Amino acid sequence: MAEKGKGSLRNRGKGVAEPSSPRIDDTQDDEHVDVVYQNPNNRHQIELLLESQKGSLIVVSILTVLAFALRFYKINHPDQVVFDEVHFGKFTSHYLTRQYYFDVHPPFAKLLFALAGWFVGFDGDFTFDNIGDNYTVARVPYVGLRALPAILGSLTVPVVYAIMKESGYSTVIAAFSAAIILFDNAHVAQSRLILLDATLIFFMSLTIYSYIRFRKLRYREFTTEWWTWLVITGVLMACTWGSKVNGILTVFTIGAAVLIDLWDILDYKKEGHTMEYFMRHFYARAIGLILVPFVVYLSFFWIHFRILTQSGTGDNFMSPDFQETLAGNEMLLKSKEIHYYDTVTIRHYGTKVYLHSHVERYPLTYPDGRISSQGQQVTGYGHEDENNWWKVVPTKALPETGRGRIVRNEDVIQLLHVNTQSYLLTHDVASPLMPTNQEFTTWPKDDHSRYNDTLFQVMLLSNMPGEAWKTKSGHFRLIHVPTKVSMWTHAEPLPDWAFKQQEINGNKNPVERTATWYVDEIVAEAPEADREEEKQPVRVPKSMNFFRKFAELQLLMVQHNAGLTASHPYASAPINWPFLISGISFWTDNENKKQIYLIGNLIGWWSCAVALSIFVGILGADLLARRRGMDPIPDPVRNRLWNNTGFFLLVWAVHYLPFFLMNRQLFIHHYLPSHLASALIAGAVLNFVLSETINYPISYRGSKTKPKPFQFSDIGLKGPVILVGFCILLFLMFVFIAPLTYGTPGLTGEQVNSKRLLSSWTLHFAAKVSDGA
Repeated sequence: MAEKGKGSLRNRGKGVAEPSSPRIDDTQDDEHVDVVYQNPNNRHQIELLLESQKGSLIVVSILTVLAFALRFYKINHPDQVVFDEVHFGKFTSHYLTRQYYFDVHPPFAKLLFALAGWFVGFDGDFTFDNIGDNYTVARVPYVGLRALPAILGSLTVPVVYAIMKESGYSTVIAAFSAAIILFDNAHVAQSRLILLDATLIFFMSLTIYSYIRFRKLRYREFTTEWWTWLVITGVLMACTWGSKVNGILTVFTIGAAVLIDLWDILDYKKEGHTMEYFMRHFYARAIGLILVPFVVYLSFFWIHFRILTQSGTGDNFMSPDFQETLAGNEMLLKSKEIHYYDTVTIRHYGTKVYLHSHVERYPLTYPDGRISSQGQQVTGYGHEDENNWWKVVPTKALPETGRGRIVRNEDVIQLLHVNTQSYLLTHDVASPLMPTNQEFTTWPKDDHSRYNDTLFQVMLLSNMPGEAWKTKSGHFRLIHVPTKVSMWTHAEPLPDWAFKQQEINGNKNPVERTATWYVDEIVAEAPEADREEEKQPVRVPKSMNFFRKFAELQLLMVQHNAGLTASHPYASAPINWPFLISGISFWTDNENKKQIYLIGNLIGWWSCAVALSIFVGILGADLLARRRGMDPIPDPVRNRLWNNTGFFLLVWAVHYLPFFLMNRQLFIHHYLPSHLASALIAGAVLNFVLSETINYPISYRGSKTKPKPFQFSDIGLKGPVILVGFCILLFLMFVFIAPLTYGTPGLTGEQVNSKRLLSSWTLHFAAKVSDGA
């Protein structure tokens, strides 16, 4: 019967009788069947056993047990800080000590680490300062911390299996995709350390699974079960997004799939639905996949802010208003209102240099022939010095005492350099290093001929009218009144004639973000100033609206993530990732010649790359054949390829292609989510190659859908044989690379060379190859 069914499929369109079951107008294309069904009882007994509920449970149990075994094997080695554990372990400590930190990634996965640390009794005293710091000596329960990603990484394997089963694939095909993740060295290595990727990939896979469950209920729309899986998908999307910044790609993936779904519902000719019906679906998805995820995502940050209430390493990244909400913060404890005639030191926020001047003058001409004003040099100096002292001079009448003498936002002032008794000035003369920017110099106090050129306006970043200018917290831009340039500096040093100090110049962009300064301290107070209002015994942290905090942190996360552009010896280009051209050195032990090198299982990764190529080729060939009036693929099989495997391709593409547009540091572990998607595609392609039929139907019947006769994927015995053989090859390759994955045992130089399967792998402790070899 199975062979008979196959023959019918191969001769579609040649007069072969088709089943008489009626076509259902209110169902989607993947529910239409025009093939002859094979009798399931004629399948081989092994195939029947594997497809039974008991057989499937046995297979997924074996896969799960093996996943836990491979990821927990020697998880206590090494007992040292490895790679980015130096960051994410440190953040765990900050949560447990409640000290504020800054990171480019959202907090959800790190909150889970903090919960795990609290559960195993970690007190947060160990600060993960350096790669190689010893956990055992410091008595850190690091195995408990590493257990969290190991558990999530292990559970990812049965989730991959479940994705394939829910998508209508057989036990063998589901196990095939799961085995690619199970025996992958890169996934195992990432899952055994205090890193975020295992959490990201676990929740990403759960999101895919839940969305498929939701789609299978499309004929039962607006039922309790339908709403449940819609909301679960939204919650899991938020967990994925909250685990790591690139988790937002999962949000984009589901968003793209939903847009395709809504576009299909909008098709009047296909379904005949009213606009009211369409809007119900639109609003439901807006609630479940926009509102719910956003609220959950917000909740992660609410918990984050509620825990981190103490001053910490992340203070300086935040605005002064934010910093004053943290107990023990320097701005909260030491900020003072600045009065006219106070003598202050002013520092640049970015480079921390002081605004400085000295008696030496600019040279008359520069090497490019430009001419200076030969005025007194104004520079940025990195050390405390009396030449950093400036007196704040008013340009308006002041009361003799009281709060009217406080300098406020948007006040126009003069800055008198104390040691040389000259006013800060800028004018339309090119600066020494940047011809497009204005030179800063000073002008004698008693010469009023250039009074206007010495006027500057204090513009506080808070932009609150009339707000008092304060030390530490009063970040400001200094805007020159006549020319509107903003006082600015940059890291390039001036020549020897300025003692290699930093150049101070006028940036023609008055709102330049990096032209930010603050008053470090008041070195001499104005004798007339009345400071009674500042004598407070205790300064309590200020409050700040949660949404202001959230918005500020989100902007900083985006800016700093984009700013990670420095070169790195193990950075790699996205084009190399699917082929494992290079990996990442996580850890080395020079004495025992041990190392952890992040690299994937070559057999699994290259199989996925081939499967991707085959799938794209299948789609292209199908389009071409249909353009020429041929119909080589049965409709159910075609719809499964386009709708289900096409969804996997969408997951792969959205998690991979955007990296080609990024200028930041990129590493091979950024490909792991796409690798999981390619494993799903590999299973689907294998099913297409082995069988001309699919398991059908898989969606749940609704009240208006009629029953359809079942069709089964007839992969026969060749499927289990291929699965077993493929798993053996995967396992052998896994074991071969395992010393680089687990960091043990140590390898000789010759053994290291043997593990370098590609010449581009930069392994440590390799033996030199002689020219005669």
